[in-house]
Amino acid sequence: MQRPLMQRLTTLHFTTLRFTTWLCCAFCCTALSVGSAALCAQENATFTILFLGDSLTEGLGLDDGAAFPDLIAKRFQAEGRSRIKVINGGISATTSASALGLLRWFVRAKPDLLLLSFGGNDGLRGLDVNEMEKNLSATIEFAQQSGIEVALSGMLAPPNMGAEYTSAFAAVFPALAVRYQLPLLPFLLDGVAGNPALNQGDGIHPNSAGERLVADLVWDFLQPLLPNGF
Repeated sequence: MQRPLMQRLTTLHFTTLRFTTWLCCAFCCTALSVGSAALCAQENATFTILFLGDSLTEGLGLDDGAAFPDLIAKRFQAEGRSRIKVINGGISATTSASALGLLRWFVRAKPDLLLLSFGGNDGLRGLDVNEMEKNLSATIEFAQQSGIEVALSGMLAPPNMGAEYTSAFAAVFPALAVRYQLPLLPFLLDGVAGNPALNQGDGIHPNSAGERLVADLVWDFLQPLLPNGF
């Protein structure tokens, strides 16, 4: 026996309502699951900083773990910012000519940010300033093409190299920063270079007290470059 029209319409209405409610719940649960997964992935994400340079980065003459990249890594850990990873890619006696080759090797670690700190040995040896600029340019371009953010630290040549050379040398770093739109730390050894109390016997490499000042300088420089949440 066929039910009255009103009863059939009422049944259809409640069936449609139940289906709509089920569909909304299913969509919300799915959205919550996707959102939770994305949040977990974000919370587990890491950010890797590669410090690439010469003996000043490596920490020549200092105890293990006392170079400025290592001091910065310890500070991140002490602040509970363990998702920030630090790689000390300093190699003693290297010049800017080694920068690109070293980066090609370290890129396998998938760094997110590169602090490029070459030039000290170029200046000490009086190497060609134009060649240094070309070497650093090639390294920066490779990093950017690899999806790595780049920051640059400047260096000064010793005054005994002559005014013309030291002026041309110092001008390379701000010029590169402008050309490639890079954050620039004007002088890695600012406040340390030339102070016997803050340097080892060679007058070039910071001692432990000087290295702590370098670490503080670089730490402050890095903070605005880190993404939110780190």
